[in-house]
Amino acid sequence: MSVTYKIIAESGRAKHAVVSTVHGEIQTPVFMNVGTVAAIKGAVSTVDLHEIGTQVELCNTYHLHVRTGDERIRRLGGLHRFMNWDRPILTDSGGFQVFSLADLRKITEKGVSFKSHIDGHRIFMGPEESMQIQSNLGSTIAMAFDECAPALADRDYVAASVARTERWLIRCRDEMNRLNALPDTINPHQMLFGINQGAIYEDIRIANAERIRELDLDGYAVGGLAVGESTEQMYHILDVTVPHLPKDKPTYLMGVGTPANILEAVDRGIDFFDCVYPSRNGRHGNVYTKHGKLNLLNARFAEDTRPIEEDCTCEACRHYSRAYVHHLLKAKEMLGMRLCVMHNLRFYNHLMEDIRDAIDAGRYEEFKKERLDMLQDEDRGGI
Repeated sequence: MSVTYKIIAESGRAKHAVVSTVHGEIQTPVFMNVGTVAAIKGAVSTVDLHEIGTQVELCNTYHLHVRTGDERIRRLGGLHRFMNWDRPILTDSGGFQVFSLADLRKITEKGVSFKSHIDGHRIFMGPEESMQIQSNLGSTIAMAFDECAPALADRDYVAASVARTERWLIRCRDEMNRLNALPDTINPHQMLFGINQGAIYEDIRIANAERIRELDLDGYAVGGLAVGESTEQMYHILDVTVPHLPKDKPTYLMGVGTPANILEAVDRGIDFFDCVYPSRNGRHGNVYTKHGKLNLLNARFAEDTRPIEEDCTCEACRHYSRAYVHHLLKAKEMLGMRLCVMHNLRFYNHLMEDIRDAIDAGRYEEFKKERLDMLQDEDRGGI
């Protein structure tokens, strides 16, 4: 099938679009729930993900390669069958581990040599290897292999890194085309997203965006942000970079972020988001509301009979009080962690629904201001 991206409505630079894939349609802006090893941390099943309105799950190429192994997952029918998920999956490329495992890797033109964070054995991953692993997984969207340089890295280093990432991208495209044409490929319609890099150097970012857009890929990500720069620098890079990426293709801001980050980035033309915050914070008792985060471990919630958020439809808010979730967390019962994660994922998914509705109504700027003003109430007493 041919992948299509259709803009349904626009409000300023914000856009509501639909991406058609072999595993179903994706309404954007969309938040992808992060299931690193083919599961959301916090005992959340794919049945739960359906209930809370998840459109896309994101899985980690590197982590699935080192454990349980992409070849085994291929033998078991691919990632969708393995995890019993019938909606789109995006797999990252392993490129972020080039950044996060800096003490355990060596970068060359061919690719990157890692030491596994699990048992220390040597792993080599380059563009071809990353595409092969993602093809074995059979994800809906595969990310190109790149180097995520630190946002505040030296300019000369960043320029050399981006040039190498551009060369890697061409190799990724060629290998993806080869793999998709094989008769036994699990998903012959696998999409490829390229990644814009350049740290905080706007001229490098713009030049890279203009070069990679010529490859006519299925989508484009902005990577290498939220890795050390200020929020203002991140927004500035989006302001200057996104206009140089194709408007008729989905745009993905990798690894971002907070509700405020999402509201601001949508206003700059971003379609796709992912972040570990909802699940990570939930596992520590921090839950999101329209008025900011609440720490349900705090003593003030011990006798609070209200739901986490009054108008939320998640399992936690429909059936349980803040007091009960507080009790579970204090007692270190797994259910408390699970309910907080479920609520946070539903909150993020519902935020994206509200964003799309506001764009459809042509009032995104007003909506953004209203929500940002509400978030200033974060963790005040009495909420």
